[in-house]
Amino acid sequence: MLIAGVDEAGRGPLAGPVVAAAVILDIRRPLAGLRDSKQLTAVARVRLAAEIRTCAVAWSVGSADVAEIDALNILQATLLAMQRAVEGLAVAPGAVEIDGTHCPRLACAARAIVKGDCTVPAISAASILAKTVRDALLVTLDGAHPGYGFARNKGYGTPEHLAALHRLGPSPAHRRSFAPVAQAAFGF
Repeated sequence: MLIAGVDEAGRGPLAGPVVAAAVILDIRRPLAGLRDSKQLTAVARVRLAAEIRTCAVAWSVGSADVAEIDALNILQATLLAMQRAVEGLAVAPGAVEIDGTHCPRLACAARAIVKGDCTVPAISAASILAKTVRDALLVTLDGAHPGYGFARNKGYGTPEHLAALHRLGPSPAHRRSFAPVAQAAFGF
């Protein structure tokens, strides 16, 4: 039975989409160095992401945009991104293993695994794909919305980002349902 690993990137930032990836690894082509994306350098993540795309049986990326995050809440938007990633796979998995404590609605069996990105290779691979795709999107958003430092902070609430948010106000890329953004938008 084919099992897909699923993970997300971007639940905590103040800006940008939440991105999820689903990966079905080829057991005949093991990939060395898979681990939680946060434990890898940016260079290692990009290298491994290319290997994952080449060697996996199937992979897919799904996202939920800022409007969906604000309308649904970040948890529901994350589950939506995960569902989109799984549904986008070119090969249907028999089961899905997901990093965390919640599972989206899927057409197959799903199991949430806390710290799965550290223990399940397919989830680690999904973590790497989700992180590299989201990071690239934030670099693009940096060009579209200069002044916030998205290329450096990836939308997280760093001191630089918070100062820019208060100085410039929220951009269209900001999550208005997140307290620091709402505070900057309404001046309190």
